[in-house]
Parts: sequence; C-alpha cells; structure tokens
Amino acid sequence: MAAGGGAGQIGAARSLFTACGASFIQPSSVVASCAAARVKAPVGLGRSSSTSSGSSSSSDATSVSSLYERTQKATVTLQHPCMRGYSSVHTQQPAGPIREYNIDPYILLDDELKYIFEDIRQEISRATNHQELNKIAVYYFDGQGKAFRPMVAMLMAKALNYHMQNENSNIVNAQRQIAMISEMIHTASLVHDDVIDQSFARRGKPSVNVLWNHKKVTQAGDYILSVASMLLARLKHDEVTHILSQVLTDLVQGEFMQLGSKETENERFAHYFTKTYRKTASLIANSLKAVAVLSGVDEQMAELSFQYGRNLGLAFQFVDDLLDFVSSSEAMGKPAAADLKLGLATAPVLFACEKFPELNPMILRRFREPGDVERAYELVHQSQGLEQTRFLARKHCIEALRLASQISESPYQKGLIVVGDFVLNRMK
Repeated sequence: MAAGGGAGQIGAARSLFTACGASFIQPSSVVASCAAARVKAPVGLGRSSSTSSGSSSSSDATSVSSLYERTQKATVTLQHPCMRGYSSVHTQQPAGPIREYNIDPYILLDDELKYIFEDIRQEISRATNHQELNKIAVYYFDGQGKAFRPMVAMLMAKALNYHMQNENSNIVNAQRQIAMISEMIHTASLVHDDVIDQSFARRGKPSVNVLWNHKKVTQAGDYILSVASMLLARLKHDEVTHILSQVLTDLVQGEFMQLGSKETENERFAHYFTKTYRKTASLIANSLKAVAVLSGVDEQMAELSFQYGRNLGLAFQFVDDLLDFVSSSEAMGKPAAADLKLGLATAPVLFACEKFPELNPMILRRFREPGDVERAYELVHQSQGLEQTRFLARKHCIEALRLASQISESPYQKGLIVVGDFVLNRMK
C-alpha cells in the first residue's frame, strides 16, 4: 500500500531548527556567481487581490515568520542560475525552537495517497497490451517508494484549497492527477538514469536495467513519460500543460549538464546549482505551481508555491548528496560514494576544494584514475564540506518554512512545515 510505506517514514514533527555546529565558509566560487538580476519575493500574499489572507497571521505562523526574521544574515547573497529570486546565505541558525506539530503528512493525506501507485499502474497498463513493456514500466511503482513528490503536491493543493475556501471536487481530482504525473515523471527519470549510470541497485532491489536490456528499459522510460503526457492532456488546461512541459525540458538539460564538467571553481558551482535545480527541484517547484494554478490563487501565491517547491527540492538534493558520503549502501538502497564513482562532483566535494585544491584535477578527470574515488572520499571527510552541505540544506528548508508560514493556517499548511523537518531528518 503506497501510503503505508510512507506513513512510517515521518513521525511527530521535531524542531526544524537544529544548530548546525560549524561556521559557514563561503567559497569564492559561489561569491563570484552573484551577478544576476534580483527578482523580488512575493509579499503581502492573500487569497486574491480583493481578499485578505485570513488566518495566515495566526500566532503559530507569526512565530515562525518572526523567528525566521531574527536569523542573522551574511552580507553575501547567492544567485542560483536558472532559478528565480535571491537566496540569502545565513551565517547562523535561528535563535530557538519553533512549536512542534504532531502531524504525519502521509496519514493526513491517506485518502489521496493510499492508492496512488495502484492508480498509476492502472493508467500504464491501460495504455498498452504489450506485457513486457508494461512489466518494465510498472517495476518501480510497487509501493516501495516514499511518494514524496505526490505527498508534497497534495499538501500544497489542500493547503491552498483551504486558503481559497475551495471545496470543488473536480479541482481536487485534477490536483491529484498532477500528483500522479509528478511521480511518473520522477520515475521515468530514474529509469533513464539507471541506463545512463549503469546502476545495479535501487530501493534495495536490482535496478531495472539489470533485469532487462538497455534498449527496452529506455523505451519503457519513454513510455512512462508518454502516459504522463496523456494524463496531462486530459486536464485540458493550457497553463498547467505549459508549466509541466518545462519540467521535461529541465530534466533533459540537467542530465546533459551532469554528463559534462567545468574548468574553474566559479563555473563548477554555477554548473552544479543549475544542474541540481533542473534535475531535482524543477519537478517539485513546477508541480506545486501547477496545483496552485488549479486552485485559483493569484500569481503571487502561485509564485510562492513555486518558490517553496524550489527550496524544498534543492534541500532534498543537497541532503542526497550528503548521504552519499555518510550513509551505508543498505540505508541508501544504492552503493555508497556512488556519485564519485560516476565522476560527479557534488556539493561536499566542491566545498572541500576550498581546503584541498588537489581535488580540482580529480574533478576535471572525473575521478577516473586509480585511487581518485578513495582519496576524494577521504578529503571530503577531512574538510568542512559535509557541514557546509548540511548548512545549505538547512538554509533552503528554512526558506521553504518561511514561505509556508504565509499560507492560511490549516493541518495541510502545518504539514508543509513538517515536510521540511522530514527532509532535514534524513541527515540524522
């Protein structure tokens, strides 16, 4: 059961703001990438241009917002290429804990998530009578995934529907379709990644390319995307179609970026942040914007939804990059140091370059020489790269929390805050 697998993964919410434990050293390469134009963050958000924001100014939301405002900021701002808005780098974590919310988003959304994998499998099976194609395409929709993206999409949908006092069942059904589509796009990208990376394990079982040949697996990934496109077309909503088509464009460009590398530190950080947005955060950000548009909110609230998803998605990937260095193969469901073995320099490595410049030639040759992977792994652990990556993840989760606090208070709005805690607790 899809929701059952997820329900055990998030317990009662703990404090989002755990002290980082190390000062943040801003790499010169990041500082050098701060030249893009500023886009103002949405302010004064409401239900619409003629409606107040209601209970979004409640004591809980206000305490979260004021706590965020007390955060001490650095003088340097970091522009993520291909992303909207500035993200200020914070030198300290907020000064104290926030109120704990005893909410499990998976239980809260049990009705919406319980059959989501089953419904996806039915859509995939309905569109083909080719048994082997169907078997490959549904392989990862076995209910063992966290359904993280559908969960976040439905939390935002429900939170905004409450914000808009919208109880239209047709809108809720369309939003659930977006949740399904987001999981299908994500899974198709995993299928393609397994072929490109020649993976042998995912989620604790043999990866799809181990069981079938690469040509068939590639076609199955394409097929999942085609079925997702059919579901999207059924919505008959041009703006939503445009929003989600951007995700596919970003995914392909992000994968191409991952296959390449840059010569200088400045270029590498810009390259890494852009790639991370396109491969991971774009799907979450644009899915949340799509459900926001369906709910009927104004442009500012749709942008808030996008920015919440962008920050959450970036944090999620930063944590993934961290776990590649600190978790066992069993815990991750895939080999440890997998990124290094694939020749990829992620945040911990890029930060470690500040202290250990000898990593630079390894990055350029994509850790291909004997001993490169082992040496790079060792240097990352000897540097502050892991702590700085933790800080970066926390920073983006805090920004997501600040944005969520501007939505009218409801169990679903609180769930959006709890999700940030879930992302950070993966680091523990």
